[in-house]
Amino acid sequence: MTEKNLPVDDRDEQDDDNEMFEHYRLTVDPGQKPLRIDKFLVNRIDTASRSRIQSAAEAGSILVNDVSVKANYKVKPDDEISIVMDYPRRELKIIPEDIPLDIVYEDDDLLVINKPAGLVVHPGHGNYSGTLVNALAYRYKDLPLYGGDDPRPGLVHRIDKNTTGLLVVAKTEMAKNHLAAQFFNKTTKRKYNALVWGNLKEDEGTIEGNIGRSLKNRQVFTVFPEGDYGKPAVTHYKVIEKLGYVNLVECVLETGRTHQIRVHMRYIGHPLFNDDNYGGDKILKGTTFTKYKQFVENCFQLLPRQALHAKMLGFIHPRTGEEMIFDSELPEDMTQVIEKWRTYISNRNQF
Repeated sequence: MTEKNLPVDDRDEQDDDNEMFEHYRLTVDPGQKPLRIDKFLVNRIDTASRSRIQSAAEAGSILVNDVSVKANYKVKPDDEISIVMDYPRRELKIIPEDIPLDIVYEDDDLLVINKPAGLVVHPGHGNYSGTLVNALAYRYKDLPLYGGDDPRPGLVHRIDKNTTGLLVVAKTEMAKNHLAAQFFNKTTKRKYNALVWGNLKEDEGTIEGNIGRSLKNRQVFTVFPEGDYGKPAVTHYKVIEKLGYVNLVECVLETGRTHQIRVHMRYIGHPLFNDDNYGGDKILKGTTFTKYKQFVENCFQLLPRQALHAKMLGFIHPRTGEEMIFDSELPEDMTQVIEKWRTYISNRNQF
């Protein structure tokens, strides 16, 4: 019996991290004779070439009974095999574009980018140019991984168009497979800062609840608390600063579901500030005074997006085995709005 995530042709930026690569689980038949695992898997997985399987093995992404094996490992009866692979390339004309990137770290295997608001990560659904992938295709046109029309070369995770912050991108096939396995197995470290409406009842907590596309509006996601739909999602949060009618919170992800923080925060009654998809672009807390309404509108204009920033990213370097931790400052639009709230609360408390 084989269990796998089937490829989907029209995935867009609303996919979660696990859908950026294929994952297969197989149990070897009791009567199986010894056979190299790369040959065994080629015969079992229709979309897999031997070179793709060997690349996965080189990256440590093939496990047998929870232990990483090489391509020449010989399978035995009842072996439990797990393999994570990059999706095969899909044909889509990628136009290289000279788009500036804020690169905070780079070596021969990978780079870490501080993504600005408004930059879509990869082409699809009306965004066929001006994306991060178009920028990468221009910058790394001489690298084998970026030499074709793959719409997701080097990508192992993503953040929303209007979310800012840290993103790691692979420069080699080995690095991509290795990093993909880390995101799939949830061994990476990710912390986000978000400005949310209202005072949270608890300064620290955990939000759990399956996340899936809304059955009423397919453009947004929702929580299915009974677990009868969607995929399991876990978000840990901690209040960093209370600013009257909004709170600055830190969120740590256990899972990488689409819009996870935005959906989970709305679920507990605290939508992200100015999140137009999830109800945060209205005045949800505060007074009825005209001056207050104008103050919030001014904040919305300063921060014309959801107040969410991918602040910290940690992973194991695919070649050196070193743990790498990166941290980024909040973008200017968020810092300006936070400072305005501080000033507002300070002035209010004087009376």
